[in-house]
Amino acid sequence: MATSTRTVRVFPFSQLLTHLVLIVGAFCMLYPLLWMIGSSFKPDSEIFTELSPIPRSLDLTNYIRGWVLGSGTSFATFYINSFVVCAGAIIGNLLSCSLAAYAFARIRFKLRGLWFAVMLGTLMLPFHVTVVPQYIIFNALGWTNTFLPLVVPKFFAVDAFFIFLMVQFIRGIPIELEQAAMVDGCNRFQIFTKIILPLLGPALVTTTIFTFIWTYNDFFSQLLYLSTEKHYTVSLGLRLFLDASGQSAWGPMFAMTTLSLVPVILVFAFFQRRLVEGIATTGLKG
Repeated sequence: MATSTRTVRVFPFSQLLTHLVLIVGAFCMLYPLLWMIGSSFKPDSEIFTELSPIPRSLDLTNYIRGWVLGSGTSFATFYINSFVVCAGAIIGNLLSCSLAAYAFARIRFKLRGLWFAVMLGTLMLPFHVTVVPQYIIFNALGWTNTFLPLVVPKFFAVDAFFIFLMVQFIRGIPIELEQAAMVDGCNRFQIFTKIILPLLGPALVTTTIFTFIWTYNDFFSQLLYLSTEKHYTVSLGLRLFLDASGQSAWGPMFAMTTLSLVPVILVFAFFQRRLVEGIATTGLKG
């Protein structure tokens, strides 16, 4: 009679300890977020008296109070403003950065290397260095308290990171495709629109995702140029719950902060694979 032998796999103690440390570290990192979400369902009297992130009951009062501010402005207005600014920034970056990247990657012009180095040098230039001259220009144009200062510059390829990202991707596209198109009579613009853009999909998706997240989470630029409540974005809308006199509405603020995370989480959830693909392909090419 044949006897079956079973091999028992012993989980090494070192791996068990590593997983335990990672779980504890992940909980420590997520605890502030879990505490904020739990506090959004608590009354103000219990928010800072209980350390547990689990609320006693699911009370939606804070969400109702936070959605309509005391001034009567709905938080939906801030969402609409944020999405309008994000949409304009995305369109501007996709158009201008892709054109600039194609020029740097394929077109030979004088001092191309110098201008490309200057463009990369702007990545190391702090944003605060250019704040004052930019504000003076936009104020002279009468653009303050509008979305124009937040959107119009994106149409002039001001984000060097995305240009560099697309340049690396374009350099990995076989140049023989463009040479064949030139033989067929295509000009530069036709080559760009019919050959480069369709193949540039992963880099364009990466640019879209990062532009949305960075613009949606931006606070300083929006605080600088937007001064009336009807133009406020989500980032500025959350600031209205903090009162300098000490009468801060913590519950509604935590509730609206929780809701403000939903668009970013959805973007990561639906486009995570395309984001990783875009970063990986642009990193391997060039």
